[in-house]
Amino acid sequence: MDKGRLEAFSDGVVAILITIMVLSLAAPHGADLAALMPLGQVFFSYVLSFVNLAIYWNNHHHLLQAASVVDGRVLWANMHLLFWLSIFPFATSWMGATGFAALPTALYGFVLLLAAIAYTILVRTLIAAKGQTPRIATAVGADRKGLLSLVAYLVATPLALVAPLLALAIYVAVAVVWFVPDRRMERVLEVAPADRGARDKES
Repeated sequence: MDKGRLEAFSDGVVAILITIMVLSLAAPHGADLAALMPLGQVFFSYVLSFVNLAIYWNNHHHLLQAASVVDGRVLWANMHLLFWLSIFPFATSWMGATGFAALPTALYGFVLLLAAIAYTILVRTLIAAKGQTPRIATAVGADRKGLLSLVAYLVATPLALVAPLLALAIYVAVAVVWFVPDRRMERVLEVAPADRGARDKES
């Protein structure tokens, strides 16, 4: 199967989701800075979700660049990931509009958790695909950062029901950790062309 179609479709979905989120930012009725103040929490929610979608887009791009094959299971695993990402606009809007109330903030964490689980499933499905290059497994390794993120979301989601701002701080912390460039995939992709060049010279 052509991984190019999978990547192009996923890119289009993420672009649409970002567009939906930004369209939900309603303009204030006033014409001064004071009119913007009530939108602070809504805008913060948008920025947090934008960063999270950007993180998924970057990692998804590197993941497919490292892959050599995709199969039917990979296609469904990718759709599973896109499903949870598609809930971001709703969860973002509700959390921001309610000023980080307990239940909306917990729902936001639940969506983050399920999206992280879906991404992990996609990675493992790609690794298990028949004829797959070992580059993905090498780059992912033990995936400590991914596992720590899952644990953080598992803790923060129920915590949001009693301390939503503390849970929000955990969501932000996880995003910051992933915002720092992850060079695992890039290092593997840099080595692969060099190996191919060396083999060409030997032949």
